[in-house]
Amino acid sequence: MKNVQNSFMKNILEKILRNDRLIHWKALDTEYLWRLRKWIMAEVLLIAVAAMFIGSSYVVTSVGSGSVKQDFIKWVDFTVSYEALCAAYEWDVRTHESEYPINWVELLAVEAARTGGEFNKKALSDLKAVAQKLSTGETTIQKLSEKLKYYDYYREAYGAVLDGLVGEYEEEVAGEDGGGSWRTVYGLKAFFPLAKGFDYTDYDDFGVSRSYGYQRRHLGHDMMGQTGTPIMCIESGYVEALGWNQYGGWRIGIRSLDGKRYYYYAHLRQNYPFAEGLEEGDLVTAGDVIGYMGHTGYSTKENVNNIEVTHLHWGLELIFDESQKESNNEIWVDVYSLTRFLARHKQTAVKVEGTKEWVRSSGIKDPAVEAENPEDTGR
Repeated sequence: MKNVQNSFMKNILEKILRNDRLIHWKALDTEYLWRLRKWIMAEVLLIAVAAMFIGSSYVVTSVGSGSVKQDFIKWVDFTVSYEALCAAYEWDVRTHESEYPINWVELLAVEAARTGGEFNKKALSDLKAVAQKLSTGETTIQKLSEKLKYYDYYREAYGAVLDGLVGEYEEEVAGEDGGGSWRTVYGLKAFFPLAKGFDYTDYDDFGVSRSYGYQRRHLGHDMMGQTGTPIMCIESGYVEALGWNQYGGWRIGIRSLDGKRYYYYAHLRQNYPFAEGLEEGDLVTAGDVIGYMGHTGYSTKENVNNIEVTHLHWGLELIFDESQKESNNEIWVDVYSLTRFLARHKQTAVKVEGTKEWVRSSGIKDPAVEAENPEDTGR
């Protein structure tokens, strides 16, 4: 990715030299010469701007007063399809205990580096062929990636989205006698953002126009449903924001334990938006009930229902450097395909008698949470 600008500048020089020869051939035509020079300058400017944009996928900053430099990604276009997510995940789970385990993020990154991030039918076929070779030891990710110029970029970018979602954990299993036991599971340890059994509708609305306050793009995914639907924590992490926001109404922000993902849940219920006892700074586990669907927001005054349709807005911000958080360089990705994928793992919630409160019906033990707080076993 860092060398993209060099190839653009080379193209610029080639265009200038090629078109300079045309200018000499048409030297006697003053009007043609004037128009051709304008065309050359416009194209050179366009190419230079494109080079700046693509080159800015990585930004280099000096650290302190020394010569140490740090690179971090500045832009991500997450275009992995639902079908590709499912296929890569299934290869990961299937080969987990085999001699040649496949990491689903690495598999997706290899294919993205080949296609430029496109996951059409041919890419899915290629992904399957690559996975088969990896699963038998015929090749390795190292061998495949050494010839792929942008593999490292896609591995880091896709890892920022997906790395915390799959792994080993323990889940609570109810026994016939009403007691419970724990079993170790490898697979999807992140959860769908709505409790199991609650109806919703959605569509891919990322990037559509929004006009309240100012003209802007929709940087999340809306899931329309019933007021009071329990909102579930997608991935374990720390509650980083809790309260009112003019645009999102009652909202919750949760940072993943590796610090790379910021989950934003907005437009929560009027008067009773959050799970009882939830506070900023809390450590929460994937699948916990954290709040309730509503339609608050679009007001500087707290606790106002100014959103017409009841829905959950959830967004995913990627953070490669803390300077990106709450800045003009925020990276929000389209999570429509990811939402469909997360539907493979839904958590049931049960009503607490005599209250408006819901709680998860069974717990999990996430090793990442236990490493942060050995006493925590889920809310």
